[in-house]
Amino acid sequence: MNADLSGKVVLVTGGAGGIGSVISKSFAEQNAKVIVHYHNSKNNAIKIAKDIGGTAIGADLTDSENATSLFNQILEKEGKIDICVANAGNYPQESIPLWDIDDSRWSNTVATNLSLTFNTAREFLKHASKTKKGSLVLVGSTAGIYGEAGHSDYAAAKGAITSGFLRTLKNEAAQIGDGVRVNAVAPGWTVTQKKIEEGLDQKHVDKVVSTMALKKLATPEDVANSIVILASDSISGHITGQIIEIAGGMEGRLITGIK
Repeated sequence: MNADLSGKVVLVTGGAGGIGSVISKSFAEQNAKVIVHYHNSKNNAIKIAKDIGGTAIGADLTDSENATSLFNQILEKEGKIDICVANAGNYPQESIPLWDIDDSRWSNTVATNLSLTFNTAREFLKHASKTKKGSLVLVGSTAGIYGEAGHSDYAAAKGAITSGFLRTLKNEAAQIGDGVRVNAVAPGWTVTQKKIEEGLDQKHVDKVVSTMALKKLATPEDVANSIVILASDSISGHITGQIIEIAGGMEGRLITGIK
């Protein structure tokens, strides 16, 4: 796939995580200059950046001043940001019904998903409003489309990203000019090393794929390839405001997780 990304400066937030690291490497394979953002995974981010000839920069993107600082550092070093992949986010591990979710968990989940994405998108589109070009790809989740029992906080945050937020940004970006696009991906169950370590057995896989046309889980490469395609002006130059579900044709979820 020739996405015509040679020389493009690409920011991947959460670029050192299980999926984020593959996204970073995929853009580097297209000869883009990749900024691997991290919050807590400094050592892994530095290693990935070194392997792909990119740069690792840390920031707490839930803090608006940190987000501004991150973009200023990139612009000072590279002079531009052509593509931004708003991948960073946090999935709360414990499955809890809404009536048992306390204020702390709710606030933390919203901050580390929706607010974080807001800060990222705001800074990128602020830059794009000056250059009149740029591609922003938001990373949501099928939890935000189909819901996920035990994770109403996460589903609400991700759902907001790929519904009202995406559609509004698409229209506002178009007011900047035809060269600015905003799209999103919504991955479903994706096999990462972290999930394997947490114990992903065949019984659970069978339950997950039961509502999917394709009886297999996604790989991080599946997610990364879709993001590269959406980010590329030469491939997707007339696509904006769209969500690609990377979920094997999922039509819903079994209601599990809280009983």
